[in-house]
Amino acid sequence: MTETPTPTPPPDPDPGHGVWSDKHRSPEPDPTRGDGAGSGWATSGAVFAGVLMIVSGILGILNGIAGIAKDDVYTRIGDYTYGFNLTTWGWIHLVLGVIVTVTGFGILKGADWARGVGIVIASLYVILYFMFLPYEPLWSLIAIGIGVFVIWALATEGPRRSARA
Repeated sequence: MTETPTPTPPPDPDPGHGVWSDKHRSPEPDPTRGDGAGSGWATSGAVFAGVLMIVSGILGILNGIAGIAKDDVYTRIGDYTYGFNLTTWGWIHLVLGVIVTVTGFGILKGADWARGVGIVIASLYVILYFMFLPYEPLWSLIAIGIGVFVIWALATEGPRRSARA
C-alpha cells in the first residue's frame, strides 16, 4: 500500500510572525564589557546602601551637633588611646556625616563619582566608629556593620547601563 504524502502547509508570507527571530533577541551578555545579569542582592543592596548612607549621615550630623553643643553628652573615657576631646569628636562626626549624606544622595541619583567615593567614605566611617567604640559601644558596632554592608554593596554592584543602549 502506498501512503499518500501529507500536504505541506503553504509558505508563511511573514516568516518571523509570532516567533522571536534572532534580530529580535537581545545579545548574550558579554562579561568582558561588563554586561551581565549581576546579582539582584548587589543591585538592590546598592540602593539600600544609598539610603543607609543618608540615614547614617544624618545621625552622624546629629551626633556631631550633640558632641559640639555639650561636652558631657558622652561618658568620658579615662586614659584612652584615641581619647580626643568630645568637641573634637563632635566636629569629626559632623563633617563626616555631611559627606556621608551627600554621597548617599549621589548613590541614589546614580552619579558616577558616588560609588568610588562611597566605598572610601564608608571605610573611613568604619574606622571612625571603631575609634569611637568606648564612647558608644552598641551604636558603634551597629554603625560598623552598616559600613561593612555599604562597602560590600557598592563594591559588588555591576556597572550601570544608563549610558549604554
